[in-house]
Amino acid sequence: MLDMAKTKKLIGQCGSDEIVPTLVEYIKIPNKSPAFDPDWAAHGYMDEAVALFKKDPPYGARVTYQPGSSAVGWHAPARSPWLEQSLARASQTTFGAPPAYIGEGGTIPFKAMLGEKFPQAQFVVTGVLGPHSNAHGPNEFLHIPTGKRVSVVIAQVRADHHAQAGGQ
Repeated sequence: MLDMAKTKKLIGQCGSDEIVPTLVEYIKIPNKSPAFDPDWAAHGYMDEAVALFKKDPPYGARVTYQPGSSAVGWHAPARSPWLEQSLARASQTTFGAPPAYIGEGGTIPFKAMLGEKFPQAQFVVTGVLGPHSNAHGPNEFLHIPTGKRVSVVIAQVRADHHAQAGGQ
């Protein structure tokens, strides 16, 4: 749940009306994710989310809602045992730790198209984000040493896939 007191305090630390007279920001709510009710907007959940943001906005901010485009969500199938073992082994060898999984990017349309076309396929979608990487920002950067290690993990997973498929 959004803690408005903490939000107001943070905004107060970041600037004032004189410094930032107009602030325009957006929040994307994944209302098409297959993990949610597919009729979530029709059932009023979107209205509830908008009402939450409009309730007591900090510093007299004006909150508006404009529906945008949406995409069909996608939920990856369960990882097969060989892939689970391969990722665990490659991550431990390369990073000294087990793999970390996060369910982000479920509305990337290309993944939904691939999942529909190849429903039995195993997918490994990677990213190299860390503190201050500023994904999709004007000063986005890639931590090269981490990128190289991720590449090693993927190379090992590909080799394991080839071996479990009988070298075909």
